[in-house]
Amino acid sequence: MAELYLEDLKVGQRFVSESLVLDESAIRAFAAEYDPQPFHLDPEAAKHTLFAGLAASGWHTAALTMRLLVASLPISGGLIGAGGEITWPRPTRPGDRLRVETEIIAVTPSKTRPERGTATIRIETLNQHGEPVQVATMRSIVPRRA
Repeated sequence: MAELYLEDLKVGQRFVSESLVLDESAIRAFAAEYDPQPFHLDPEAAKHTLFAGLAASGWHTAALTMRLLVASLPISGGLIGAGGEITWPRPTRPGDRLRVETEIIAVTPSKTRPERGTATIRIETLNQHGEPVQVATMRSIVPRRA
């Protein structure tokens, strides 16, 4: 896929990633390193929490989302965040097959930096049932063609 510049992006344009499967060992390894809480580490302890079972850290889901996003939305120079918001409407579970669907919701050339602008994107990370496990809206700095 060719690198995209601000001029290539249009409101309503959609991008869909490949998918990946998340297994229990990856959930537990990420949690041990970055988010060591019982509902991410111990399947038995997780049964007695709000999640009622082992759940991936939201930050693990976010990292996987970024991996899928980079592969499906090839912005020239890379995806450089400029703020946004993120929600996790349901847990990501062992065995979930994740994919990312992205929609361009705004494209704004900079008034002071003619070499770039911003794109606002809505990113849904969906499981194998089409249910969102993460929804994010992000502003990204995007270069313009010379």
